[in-house]
Amino acid sequence: LHLYNYSLSSLLEISVLFAFEQGKILENIGICTQVNFVRYMQGRKTLGADAKLFIKDLWFEKVPVRIYQPKAPSASQRRGVMFFHGGGWVFGSLGKISSRKNIITHENLCRFIARESESVVVSVGYRLAPEHKYPAAYEDCLNATQHFLQHLEHYGVDPARVIVCGDSAGGNLAAAVSQTLAGRSDFPKLRAQILIYPGLQALDFNLPSYQQNRGVPLLFRERAAFYMLQYLNGNATNLEEVLEGSHISVDIQLNYRKWVSPDNIPEKFKVRGYKPRVLLDCTTEVFEKVKRFCEPMLCPLLAEDTILQQLPESFILTCEYDVLRDDGLLYKKRLEDNGVRVTWCHLEDGFHGIINSFNSDWLSFPAGKRGLDNIVDFLRSL
Repeated sequence: LHLYNYSLSSLLEISVLFAFEQGKILENIGICTQVNFVRYMQGRKTLGADAKLFIKDLWFEKVPVRIYQPKAPSASQRRGVMFFHGGGWVFGSLGKISSRKNIITHENLCRFIARESESVVVSVGYRLAPEHKYPAAYEDCLNATQHFLQHLEHYGVDPARVIVCGDSAGGNLAAAVSQTLAGRSDFPKLRAQILIYPGLQALDFNLPSYQQNRGVPLLFRERAAFYMLQYLNGNATNLEEVLEGSHISVDIQLNYRKWVSPDNIPEKFKVRGYKPRVLLDCTTEVFEKVKRFCEPMLCPLLAEDTILQQLPESFILTCEYDVLRDDGLLYKKRLEDNGVRVTWCHLEDGFHGIINSFNSDWLSFPAGKRGLDNIVDFLRSL
């Protein structure tokens, strides 16, 4: 089954790599950037109207959002889910809505969650890198969430049942927003956070999952670091230093070793191979360019215990064949060590991005549907 899923995921990766290569050619001849071409290719598929949902595009302050509301009447107020899409902070879009069809990136996923959990889902169209660097995406997600929390009555949402949710880069944003709102008394408290294979740190790209899955679709190790640098600086000029671990001083690495360390990864996740690395120091020039990697709003795994202790109940989904697996495992341990209740779903036959292919017309993965069903079950339990 693992080999079967790997072969199918490789087909998906071929299409992604083809788009990147086409985009590189177009960029070299001056037609458009590689990023913009891949964005165009990802947004070509469309979906029609949904018989069970009201779908509307709105603005929360200056942030575009798309809201999905179940049409069926409800005897009580519904849950509210703020959804932050993945895509390495570089890709993903709400697209344009019309009476006929909607552009897909995470459209299918948001509709499914809204229908199956009978929740009001708000998908946030945050600003993308490299045009808009950190903290633009985080600020958009935070501002949209705060606006929603201030106007819940307009959407029939229960103030005691608001959840933040995101996949990949969106999981990073959900974790950062949840930390920012922890302990705030001027907004309703979040009921839960749902983190789907989140990327939560940029100190160590040599953890076991990064070594084991460095060449596994759909997210290569090098691309994970590339996206993080695009979000931080709008370029990837220090990619090699980040990959080898010479972008952060040894003193800082040792300081965060209590949280970001292979020692905190259960041994069963090292059996597929792991080679401990030697800590490398960095130059002042490189560190100055990436020192914000130590900020919890960019790398939530580095937040202090006093913040984590105030976080709401959490759901974390990880995949065995995913470079980001250990980010999720490390955060799970930190939350549990700080008394936060965690529901953990680990897909032994899963890879990065599998949730989005849960009902693809041409290539679907049972593990993706299984993971999504676990997310819906968690929501319905709140």
